[in-house]
Amino acid sequence: MVHRTGLAAVSAALLAMNRHLQVRDVLQTIVASARELLGAEYAALGVPDDHGGFAQFVVDGVSDEEWRRIGPLPRQHGILAAMLHEGSPQRLADVRDDPRFGGWPASHPELVDFLGMPIADDNDVLGALFLANKRCAKPSGECGFTGQDEELLRVLAQHAAIALTNARLYERSRELTIADERARIAHELHDAVAQKLFSLRLTAQAAATLIDRDPARAKSELHEVSRLATEAVDELRAAVVELRPAALEEDGLVAALRSQTQVLNRAHSAQVTFDCTGVRALPTAQEEALLRVAQEALHNALRHASAERVEVELTRHGAGAMLRVTDDGTGFDPRAVRRAGRHLGLVSMRDRASGVGGRLRVLSQPGEGTVIEVEVPGG
Repeated sequence: MVHRTGLAAVSAALLAMNRHLQVRDVLQTIVASARELLGAEYAALGVPDDHGGFAQFVVDGVSDEEWRRIGPLPRQHGILAAMLHEGSPQRLADVRDDPRFGGWPASHPELVDFLGMPIADDNDVLGALFLANKRCAKPSGECGFTGQDEELLRVLAQHAAIALTNARLYERSRELTIADERARIAHELHDAVAQKLFSLRLTAQAAATLIDRDPARAKSELHEVSRLATEAVDELRAAVVELRPAALEEDGLVAALRSQTQVLNRAHSAQVTFDCTGVRALPTAQEEALLRVAQEALHNALRHASAERVEVELTRHGAGAMLRVTDDGTGFDPRAVRRAGRHLGLVSMRDRASGVGGRLRVLSQPGEGTVIEVEVPGG
């Protein structure tokens, strides 16, 4: 049985696994937690691909320089293959004595006692977690890893499967959300450019009919054609430069919101502005929630409320942040949530805010515009 200190360590490890949303971070946390909890010198985790190799392979206890000297990733063979294909744990006194052992590169650290555990979701093996060189006195010919270590690693592997599945689902969901947002902005930019091209065509037709009977006016119309063509080119150039997914991990919330508002300001006749004051970087979940609420509020203001001006403000609020989206559009009655809530995405916005410990506030009335405010805590 794990003693009280061990239980605290296990609890901390499980919390750490579920704190991350990126697959790579989850894998690294699993490996580091397992190595620390079981007192191993080395730990590794491999996620197989469909070609006999590994799509991802993370290690703990090996320096970056040592890892570079080791060379290419291992293949799915020997003991690794047994864990991946048979779904069975492996506990060995000396991995080198096992008949399935096939050697390792010259720069590879020397591994002796070995404990491996598949990470499985039902019958689907997601990866293999293994430890080597238990830091303890080992009776001659016996494995330093005990049956209790194996059970503990089994528990970690079960929770690792959940954390890894959740991280994969999150990344997939984010990819789909980004794709949907790109499609929506592309549609808005298409509308803006198409409108200019339609005006350009009509103006060119007018110039063609006037060129013989009123050359001076035809010349003026051709100048207008040139102006409209320049504007259309500018819109397309803006689309090429700025129509890309908002990368929160790379650019941060402020840059993502600024890019979104710049694109929408070009795509619509309404004036869309962004202002930011004293905001610090927030945890990814909070930034994701604020960005999605802002996108929903902007969509409502520009598509449903016929706003002529939309202001997006992001300010520091204690350790967290406050997002405010204000428009001068048609407004609505917030009390009619049953009708307006679904239509305007208010339920979704509230869910996003509450999901990260924040709260949403809606101020509006018919003919008076709308203010959407959302507060989120810091990390």
